[in-house]
Amino acid sequence: MSLPRPPILDDTLQGWRVFFALHARVEDRLERALQAEHELSRSEFSVLEVLAEWAPQHLRMQALAGQVVLSQSATTRLVTRLERRGLLDRHLCQEDRRGIYAEITEAGHIALASAVPTYRGALQDALIEASADDRFASMVSALASVTPSR
Repeated sequence: MSLPRPPILDDTLQGWRVFFALHARVEDRLERALQAEHELSRSEFSVLEVLAEWAPQHLRMQALAGQVVLSQSATTRLVTRLERRGLLDRHLCQEDRRGIYAEITEAGHIALASAVPTYRGALQDALIEASADDRFASMVSALASVTPSR
């Protein structure tokens, strides 16, 4: 015999589904725009963005994985691709030889600067389109009111 789910759980699950659908739509728009115009994935863009934020310092790979919300192995593969393109460098940590740091290169800064307007435009277009859909309008509106803390 199964117990009925509390209504709050049903509402939360439905809200999560709508949020995830909005997220997927926006991610798809960003991915297609960045690939088409800059041959960058959205994840590669995020890595460059995080490293640029830390520049001129470098960032330990484990911390980078946390910042871009990827597994360490996925981050390593992504960093390897970007390093092959000359967009970032990796260095061994002098204090702890097990640690590896990533650092954006000048070419990475240039690629990122070129891709930022595309990213912003694709994000704006995706959110404008989503705001016209009744399922997403309140979430898009809520996003506009979020003030990030630093």
